[in-house]
Amino acid sequence: MTDPAPISGGFLEDADEEAGRHLTTREGWARFLAEPPPTPSLLPTSTFDELASAERADYDEARLDHHARLLVVATSTVRHTVACGRRLILLNRHAISARRGLIISGPASTGKTIAITQLGRSHELVDRARHPRDRSRIPVLYITVPPAATARMVAAEFARFLGLPLRRGMNITDIIEAVVGVCTDARTGLVLVDELHNISLTTRHGAEVSDTLKYFSERIPATFVYAGIDIERSNLLSGTRGAQIAGRFTLIPTHAFPYGAEWKGLVSTLEETLLLHRHRPGTLVSLDRYLHNRTGGMIGALSHQIRGAAVDAILTGTERITKQGLAAVPLDYTAQLSMAGEPTGVR
Repeated sequence: MTDPAPISGGFLEDADEEAGRHLTTREGWARFLAEPPPTPSLLPTSTFDELASAERADYDEARLDHHARLLVVATSTVRHTVACGRRLILLNRHAISARRGLIISGPASTGKTIAITQLGRSHELVDRARHPRDRSRIPVLYITVPPAATARMVAAEFARFLGLPLRRGMNITDIIEAVVGVCTDARTGLVLVDELHNISLTTRHGAEVSDTLKYFSERIPATFVYAGIDIERSNLLSGTRGAQIAGRFTLIPTHAFPYGAEWKGLVSTLEETLLLHRHRPGTLVSLDRYLHNRTGGMIGALSHQIRGAAVDAILTGTERITKQGLAAVPLDYTAQLSMAGEPTGVR
């Protein structure tokens, strides 16, 4: 199997939902693939203390922007998704029909969007390296399924990513034919469909959306990868339509991280990204059990808590993260539920 492009250690726009919103056009996808802005240098503390007000404001703004970005950590889920996806792309290369795909499924905030977009990034960088002069190629297409989607709405999402004009009088067949033509000519090899849980096969519109995606997968010579919340518990894999999906797609579950070596490594990696002048290295590592209890092992909640505490540390001038500072960052409701049995007091 060809080695995939390295998983980015750069920064992605704030959260899974933000990533989805900005990647659904070719321009947004191109910005995602571009190199991240350079990390600001942490000044010597003596120099920092002597900065004039305007210089201090600019310096702090650069650090705030740094902490507002989400570091993409190469977790086991991301690595597994990229490896499985690259394998399928190669196995599907000469398939005429019945190409196999992937479904990334799990609770919210477990890194599904990050996993599939890192797969997309890897595939596109490999494709660019193989065809450095061919700018007509569109190796990856990324869409999200809108809430209460109709088949035409989903087809329009494909067209929107490609930048195809959508005239009022166009019917769904016109849109599909235009999309298939462009994807075929542009050698699209990977189609990423996010928010799959917005489809319900119990409704007529949901069944039509499922049929439309299946039709796209048969007409576009690409590997299709779906992501959504708890897909295996939905009706998307049941019945005749669901059986067709289940028979062709491998499911990769995402989940909260157990407290162990990988979790400790995630905390350590995130701590290394901090740009704070009075933070004592190793503080977060020593609190990794507390961080796990408070976030329920959710990577999204962990990132939000640490980055939020870093922002607070700059705004308040404390320049360090403590247990009290972490506790002051409100988390999502799921993380709050995980703390139901945790004492509210902070030692």
